Amino acid sequence: MTDARVSEVESERDTQASEVESERDTQVSGAGTETAERGRESTQNCPDCGGQIVRDESQAERHCAECGRVVDSDGFDRGPEWRAYSHEERTEKSRVGAPQTELLHDKGLSTKIGWRDEDAKGNSLSGRKRRQLQRLRTWNERYRASDSKDRNLRQALGEIDRMASALGLPTNVRETASVIYRRALDDGLLPGRSIEGVATAALYAAARLDGVARSLDEMLTVSRVPELELQRTYSYITRELDLQVPPTHPGEYIGRFASELDCRDETERQARNLVEEAVEAGVHSGKHPVGIAASALYGAGQLTGEKMTQEAVSDVASVSKVTIRNRYREVMRAAVGETG
Repeated sequence: MTDARVSEVESERDTQASEVESERDTQVSGAGTETAERGRESTQNCPDCGGQIVRDESQAERHCAECGRVVDSDGFDRGPEWRAYSHEERTEKSRVGAPQTELLHDKGLSTKIGWRDEDAKGNSLSGRKRRQLQRLRTWNERYRASDSKDRNLRQALGEIDRMASALGLPTNVRETASVIYRRALDDGLLPGRSIEGVATAALYAAARLDGVARSLDEMLTVSRVPELELQRTYSYITRELDLQVPPTHPGEYIGRFASELDCRDETERQARNLVEEAVEAGVHSGKHPVGIAASALYGAGQLTGEKMTQEAVSDVASVSKVTIRNRYREVMRAAVGETG
């Protein structure tokens, strides 16, 4: 290689090194500028009230947390580029999967093959492709419940969902019941007990833990196990799992009973006051909370002048009229002693 060629190679190498160094300095400078800008944003105050400026990524703007003035609306909108005005549109346009949930045995992380025999363009598949897709669906379902634990969970969680739907329990109670059942399964508490019994006991415990009261009689109306088995299973799992289940407050039944009886708001408020006074007086100690709630609602109807029969309250609360009459005297006596 000649001296001229060597000089040319060295000059080219020096030029490339200078360009890399210049680019690196530019990136460092840009990062420093961005950091400084973020620092100014975090310390900037509202020009009107002096409040703190916060960034709202969903609206692509910065506004005052105190007065709501929009300071800057030229930011990047990091949300989806599409709009949806209903749950169906949102589900159709979204390109992500469902969130992880305890209500499914695989927590919703497995693959599900759709039932439509169409390709990506909406064209119908040939007979050979449809048969192949059907075989893939069959094997996919078998793989999702490949061992006994998965099959046990699928049956139990389906039972929990069925009973919760019949009782009108919200999603958070179903999630709690699913977690309790998973714990019982992992700790080996199921041998010798039925899946339906443990599932019912888990749902009953979850309803009490989350403050959505359902009586034992209501659980038995949707369960497939006898009362004695449910009581024994409930006591067993609460003891073995160390579940700190609080005693049921009679006030948790007032809202549902008042809604089913179509009571006025004034009557419902009066019933809640009667329940609180009865609890403070200790009337509920050793008594069924459903009976206390039913008698308080009946007593509230008497005080507010709303016509309400003992038979109607008895049908809604699933307690006898004798229980309502006995608890009614105790609740009203506690209220008179409180006011007197």
